Amino acid sequence: MTKGLFDEFDPVSSKQWKQKIQFDLKGADYNDTLLWKTNEDIAVKPFYHLDHFKSTPPASNTKATSWKICQTIYVSDVLESNLKAFDVLERGAETIKFIIPSNAISIKNLISNINTDETRLIFDLQFLSNDYTENLLKLVPSCIISTDIIGHLGKTGNWHNTLANDFKYLESSITQTSSITVNASLYQNAGANMIQQLAYALAHANEYLNKLDSNINSIQEIVFNLSVGTNYFFEIAKLRALRMLWNTLASEYQIQTDCLIIAYPTKRNKTLYDYNTNMLRTTTECMSAILGGANIICNLPYDAIYHKDNEFGERIARNQLLILKHESYFDKVNNPADGAYYIESITSQLAEKALILFKNIEASGGLLKQLKAGTIQRKIKESNAREQKQFDNGEEVLLGTNVFPNTKDKMQKELELYPFVKTNTRKTLIEPIIEKRLAEHLEQNRLKNEN
Repeated sequence: MTKGLFDEFDPVSSKQWKQKIQFDLKGADYNDTLLWKTNEDIAVKPFYHLDHFKSTPPASNTKATSWKICQTIYVSDVLESNLKAFDVLERGAETIKFIIPSNAISIKNLISNINTDETRLIFDLQFLSNDYTENLLKLVPSCIISTDIIGHLGKTGNWHNTLANDFKYLESSITQTSSITVNASLYQNAGANMIQQLAYALAHANEYLNKLDSNINSIQEIVFNLSVGTNYFFEIAKLRALRMLWNTLASEYQIQTDCLIIAYPTKRNKTLYDYNTNMLRTTTECMSAILGGANIICNLPYDAIYHKDNEFGERIARNQLLILKHESYFDKVNNPADGAYYIESITSQLAEKALILFKNIEASGGLLKQLKAGTIQRKIKESNAREQKQFDNGEEVLLGTNVFPNTKDKMQKELELYPFVKTNTRKTLIEPIIEKRLAEHLEQNRLKNEN
């Protein structure tokens, strides 16, 4: 029906578009007026054209039609957690992530009445135990067991036991789970820019591939936990770039391994004051995750930084995802970002820059060596300081906090959780990577000055 519809229109090249723009600028400099640079040193153009690509970008093969809504449950009481899991599955959750603090937790009782054939379960173990893992897999063979010993080192500054013992556990665990987990959320929440996040995630995964060389063919799936920020199109591109980078790394090891991405909204831009704006932030972040190709999305309740787990906050967070899936048609197209020249260009640039940084890390001995030397921590601190300065100067805007604050807003009596970085002096092998929100210092001052 549309055959020949555009035949009467001559094609317009990128050069012609740029000439037209320069004419309309009436003497203003094109680069100074219309180009801007991100913290990743990527220049964003006013328009993108097929001419900008050497070849047509390949299909991403993501499946946005099959993303799952996840509910996170910290298991302090087995019976309560089981009832809660059953309840949230009835209310729209499709995946449950259980955080298991100790080996005293009975998995059999925890999963009672849950159809584990229809519901994929994630178990985030806060300890190392081969016997516990073996028993868990007998009960739930198709689950995801999320144990990231390098992530634990980065976050706490210490191994669970020792480097040798932790990797000995992992080697044994791989034969049971057939998967490895990389918690890249830590880097984003601590202030790393997108190129650093991607490069560190890849170097993180490469440490496992190097040290598990004898068991490498046992790995059938890699799980990346990834935090998603508010830079909408760039975050879409970040997830797509991660898949490209993993495929490149996996091909070097001659393994064909599924890449599963579990996405979470970042904590970094969440605010204590005018907290309802957090719902808007998490909505766009979840949208980026879906369009970027995340497999599982765990939303963050709007009040998570200052309230204990509560039914209302969790219900709103779950309903945000339900609206995206069932009312906003975010599950109708498998690869919705493919062919968008802007996103394709950013994806390519992020992947290329991250690959260069990854190669530099490997040339310097790898991620573990750079963590031990404090290099990774220093680079993240530098990125954090740059973004913090932008926030303090008002260049990075968080509505209701550093722009248009509600001065009558009072929060002292609302705090059920301490919403700021906690300092706990202890001996560590390496300097831990500390997660920190941008608004913390400003909020602390406001709390002190409340009447």
